Amino acid sequence: MQREPKTSEGEGCLTRFREGSDKSLGPEPSPAPTSAAGTGALFTCPMHADVVRDGPGVCPICGMALEPRTVALEEAPNPELVDMTRRFWWSVAPTAMVVLLSMAQMIPGQPLGHAISARALQWVAFAVATPVVVWAGWPLFERGAASIVHRSLNMFTLIALGTGTAYVFSVVATIAPSLFPASLRGMDGTVGVYFEAAAAITFLVLLGQVVELRARRRTGHAIRSLLQLAPKTARRVRADGTEDDVSLDRVQRGDRLRVRPGERVPCDATVVEGSSAVDESMVTGEPVPVPKALGSAVTGGTVNGTGSLLVQAQRVGSDTLLAQIVRLVSEAQRSRAPIQRLADRAAGVFVPAVIGSALITFVVWALAGPDPRLARGLVCAVAVLIIACPCALGLATPMSIMVGVGRGATMGILFKGARALETLQTVDTIVVDKTGTLTEGKPSVVSIFAAPGFEEHEIVRLAASLERGSEHPLAGAVVADAKAKGLELDPPTNVRSITGKGITGQVAGRRIGVGNRGLLEELGVLRTSLDGIAESHQTQGETVIFIAIEGQAAGFLGIADPIKKEARDAIRALQDDGVRLVMLTGDTRTNALLTARTLGIDEVEAGVLPAQKGEAIKRLKVQGRIVAMAGDGINDAPALAEADVGIAMGTGTDVALQSAGVVLLGGDLRGLARARALSRATMRNIRQNLWLAFAYNALGIPIAAGALYPSLGLVLSPVIAGAAMGLSSVSVIANALRLRHVRI
Repeated sequence: MQREPKTSEGEGCLTRFREGSDKSLGPEPSPAPTSAAGTGALFTCPMHADVVRDGPGVCPICGMALEPRTVALEEAPNPELVDMTRRFWWSVAPTAMVVLLSMAQMIPGQPLGHAISARALQWVAFAVATPVVVWAGWPLFERGAASIVHRSLNMFTLIALGTGTAYVFSVVATIAPSLFPASLRGMDGTVGVYFEAAAAITFLVLLGQVVELRARRRTGHAIRSLLQLAPKTARRVRADGTEDDVSLDRVQRGDRLRVRPGERVPCDATVVEGSSAVDESMVTGEPVPVPKALGSAVTGGTVNGTGSLLVQAQRVGSDTLLAQIVRLVSEAQRSRAPIQRLADRAAGVFVPAVIGSALITFVVWALAGPDPRLARGLVCAVAVLIIACPCALGLATPMSIMVGVGRGATMGILFKGARALETLQTVDTIVVDKTGTLTEGKPSVVSIFAAPGFEEHEIVRLAASLERGSEHPLAGAVVADAKAKGLELDPPTNVRSITGKGITGQVAGRRIGVGNRGLLEELGVLRTSLDGIAESHQTQGETVIFIAIEGQAAGFLGIADPIKKEARDAIRALQDDGVRLVMLTGDTRTNALLTARTLGIDEVEAGVLPAQKGEAIKRLKVQGRIVAMAGDGINDAPALAEADVGIAMGTGTDVALQSAGVVLLGGDLRGLARARALSRATMRNIRQNLWLAFAYNALGIPIAAGALYPSLGLVLSPVIAGAAMGLSSVSVIANALRLRHVRI
């Protein structure tokens, strides 16, 4: 997978991480869709995809918990969530006790305050708060220390500094109050302590970590939904006709498998017996079942309808379309969008700026604040450190990307990277190939005309019977049409091919000829009224083949590459969206103009070679256009790679799929309009998250520093700052998760 270039700070940190540990930061392997998140799984950071370890841990750059790179079907316990949850619950009772002790000491007339001296209460608070801060909060201090060692300051730097400062100050004040100046000591000789603040902040940060880890776990919902599409077993048919159920990992290419009504197809396969309608909505996003018969391809994970199918496995395991979708979605969710650079640059200077702000806050309070100046300065400095944690800023982009890419996968739209997801919404020009993109990509019978005295189904049956042994594409179209109509074909005899004209032979004792007008002339068939009708069909882009029966012109078939039934709606939706559309095709100008006129496309470039398609994209980009290219063939690959966003039809060639940044899995061009809507929704969500993060800090830091004290006499408690910090991260994640339900 191509990685984004690292910043100098991040790269240095990664190098030190590699040298200081046996854990590697190597290239990403292709994850198998069924690998578990437990034993043997690789773990990565949701914000720094280059950080990879062979077990759970924390990121040396941002301090966030690593998560499995591969989402498993059966969700394994998250070691980080289990540990943080245990520490959180163990801290509940002590934190509540130390806060109550602090309140009892502050409220005049409380019996506890009369019975126990202030100094004794401090020792009790010290004993109760220490397990919370030191044991429950130990991972927070570890990550804060690691950020300093790796010279990668992050949210845990601020948490460790803020909590540690309040706790150490309180410990020294309890053990040796005489070390402090008289201005900080009360009438009884004690110094104010902040054990309740240190414990409450630790408690709230742990709560925030638990909520965040649970929310992050939900971003794997899309992949887990895809994994659930694959059945766990397959019904294999042996050579002797007996059947038995085997686990899916034992299925091999070439195996014959029985797919009963209502079951999911176990792997990508070809129908060798039976007929049914298969629900392919997981690929196409469309709920209408697709008819399947002998020779039809079926996709693993799709649902069989009411008929029984015998299929032969073609692609199994990690080679199936479903496995490839899971792998690409997983990789795309970890990719970085260009907009992420804004957050990266801000985070690079944010933490040092916050530490500087905390120091300035302390100095200003110490020099100009009301008594007790030092104590108030310490409280405000700690509040600044806690409330300004940049976790929300770091999560703003990757959380939205993960949810947006996952949502697209469930709609049959596969984004292969965050860059394509971000760029698609800005595209103003879409170039579309004709064959296979706007049309079906293969010749089909589109019109049938029978001469008086003959019936349509009869001329189709006889023509297909004669053509059944031919490898010509037009012959294949005739045979396919007959099979689709359920016509019984007879074996032909005395078959003779006449180069450039057609084919003759006998079917059920009748002399049959199938070919062009030249064949009719050779058979002695004079011009008839059929010729004029056939010429009108030819002007509409159809290839006409005549059928002669016993020396008489029986009718003709019009064959063409039909326009996809959904193409008109797709083109109309894109035009309504204000997109400039250009058809780019290697087909003749006549056929291209016919298709363009039918679909309402004004700009057409026909007869274009593959290399020229790439040049055409370059010309549009020189004009200042942001260009997307939609195609499906090998000849489209250069243009797909050259475009700002390449869009491949999922029914196309592997080369086209590899060259594109977006894949419409069902080959339905209507998915392009939905993909643009999803791109806009995701980028809007990212901007909302960034705005929330920046606005939160812009408002929170001045308040924590004491900006409200001169006018309102209010000083923000570090405890409230800790709660606000956790809420900001949760709000960003919650907003990102809204993408799962946005109407597209």
